[in-house]
Amino acid sequence: MTEPKNTPSIDAETQTRLLAQALPYMQAHSGKTVVIKYGGHAMGDAKLGEAFASDVALLRQSGVEPIVVHGGGPQIGAMLERMGIKSEFKGGMRVTDKATVEIVEMVLAGSINKNIVADFNAHGARAIGLCGKDGNMVRAKKMRRTQRDPDSKIEQVIDLGFVGEPESIDISVLNTVTGSGLIPIVAPVAFGDDGETYNVNADTFAGAVAGALDADRLLFLTDVPGVLDKDGNLINRLSVKQALDLIEDGTISGGMIPKVETCIDALKAGVEAVVIVNGRAPHAVLLELFTDHGAGTMFVQ
Repeated sequence: MTEPKNTPSIDAETQTRLLAQALPYMQAHSGKTVVIKYGGHAMGDAKLGEAFASDVALLRQSGVEPIVVHGGGPQIGAMLERMGIKSEFKGGMRVTDKATVEIVEMVLAGSINKNIVADFNAHGARAIGLCGKDGNMVRAKKMRRTQRDPDSKIEQVIDLGFVGEPESIDISVLNTVTGSGLIPIVAPVAFGDDGETYNVNADTFAGAVAGALDADRLLFLTDVPGVLDKDGNLINRLSVKQALDLIEDGTISGGMIPKVETCIDALKAGVEAVVIVNGRAPHAVLLELFTDHGAGTMFVQ
């Protein structure tokens, strides 16, 4: 068999050893559901995006049932700027008015979703693009947030407009799609009971879907290696209690807090394990699922 040009040669012994190491993990995850939140650096890097598509196609071929939920904050921001629509942020979140939510849906459920589907289909997968509206998969409710006024110290309600959070999940559409051998690529846009369209945070959306499916794994592909200790070293595994303790003592801080809280919520909803994965590492998903050392921080009960 002729090797492809520019491909490093791997001797037969190494190939056999790698396959032997991966096989028990492939067998353990076969038939299981793995939800992957795709975003961050990987979505903006064509080579990493192609590798991700190829890796998820391999997961499907090995018997895993992957479901991909994607974000798109930078792309939404760029389109809003092109359209001359100014964004306002409150409490670290984008206020989404009627004009903005139309752009959000166009970008998330349109261009981004279909580009990801095209990447997957070009790399041996059979993918289909969906959003939370399809088959009433996800019903959302308006998000209620408060923040403390720095002067009066009084809690004030923040009106974020059409920003929502999952209220109910119907997994029948996802079961039908995965049962047909397809990979769902899902945009975090959903209807509310009021008939309005809501933009849902992709991490929260993925966590709710994974919980409803009692997923074997929920993977968050991020721009960081995982949770770091105070010396900057990666923490490979955390229980819920350990994670809460690290939030309490300030080791977990800033933007990592809501991500870790989403991990904990998913565990409480029934996900077996949740992992914050370094999406910048090539083949991070395969490293996490099919090797001893993994590729990030795993959260367990």
